[in-house]
Amino acid sequence: MTEAALREQLCTLAASLFARGLTHGSTGNISARTEDGGLLVSPTGTSFGRLDPARLSRFDVGGRHVDGDLPTKEMPLHAAFYDTRGTAGAVVHLHSCHSVALSLLPDADADDFLPPLTPYAVMQLGRVKLLPFFLPGDPAMGDAVRGLAGRRSAVMLANHGPVVAGRDLAAACNAVEELEATAKLALMTRGMGAVGLSPDQVAQVVDRFDVEWDA
Repeated sequence: MTEAALREQLCTLAASLFARGLTHGSTGNISARTEDGGLLVSPTGTSFGRLDPARLSRFDVGGRHVDGDLPTKEMPLHAAFYDTRGTAGAVVHLHSCHSVALSLLPDADADDFLPPLTPYAVMQLGRVKLLPFFLPGDPAMGDAVRGLAGRRSAVMLANHGPVVAGRDLAAACNAVEELEATAKLALMTRGMGAVGLSPDQVAQVVDRFDVEWDA
């Protein structure tokens, strides 16, 4: 994909996420790998609903900011995914309501944040790691992702929001939407005795769809 087309796609998908309430105000950030190995990144303080393709932050293959507005303060978080997951072609971070709400509950499982309610979250996300609270922009968030050594494609920042890496922008956006939808299901059915997937069913999904499933 040409850089011009990638810029347009990034802004179009971000606007779609914003229009459907998956992030709000000037929250969230999004990035994508360019053909030459650089990055396009949403600028700091911008809204997903009003990104300008011409003003996206541009990084070269060496990680230097070479064009566009200043990038999001969460660059260490994005860089950590690109540096540890060779398959990452895009990273999306949202402040989506239901996933944040689920992260606030005292019994949230840090190693397996999303309950396996449907096969699609398993297929698109694998296990989701719940990370502790960090101040926004804290480089320690990136350190925490690096500590996972590329074993997770998705993490949940407690009291903050989900971060998902995908092979491209469409895959990353689809996966982070699946994370939010599963969190919503978990909250809707909480305390109702909902029957999710059994361990055997999860294993079947993992095997059938070749899912990365860190134990």
